[in-house]
Amino acid sequence: MTHSSRRPLAVFDLDNTLADTAHRQRFLERRPRDWDAFFAAAPHDPPLAEGIGLVHESARDCEVVYLTGRPERCRRDTLDWLAAQGLPEGALHMRGNADRRPARVTKLAVLRRLARNREVRVLVDDDELVCEDARRAGFTVLHARWATPSGDLKAAQEREGRT
Repeated sequence: MTHSSRRPLAVFDLDNTLADTAHRQRFLERRPRDWDAFFAAAPHDPPLAEGIGLVHESARDCEVVYLTGRPERCRRDTLDWLAAQGLPEGALHMRGNADRRPARVTKLAVLRRLARNREVRVLVDDDELVCEDARRAGFTVLHARWATPSGDLKAAQEREGRT
């Protein structure tokens, strides 16, 4: 991985790393899943103190980057949520609206792209498969385990490529 003289990057996932999605999981429990309602409820996500604190701590030494499986159509709501939490500004990488690849594939592609000319100091993510693949690729990973895991969200990330 190539390193530059600029500050290293600390890369943070959003859902269940910085934002508590528990209140909107119900939209994924039904069949068919209600993706519009799931993402429409995201602006009301409570922050997860552990993740928010880690972003602020990381921002002392690193440039913060946000990497989410949320679709691009959620950009404005996501940027507004980040600002409302008082989080540092940083690049926001989102999934294309029609991209249905698993989160572990899309996120690893972004990490590799970032690492071409910057040191990626850490990835913080709640998705076990994302974390495993990133570690295998040589990235330092902090597995965010502070939110209640959701089987429906995990299926959405892996099998449906939705978040």
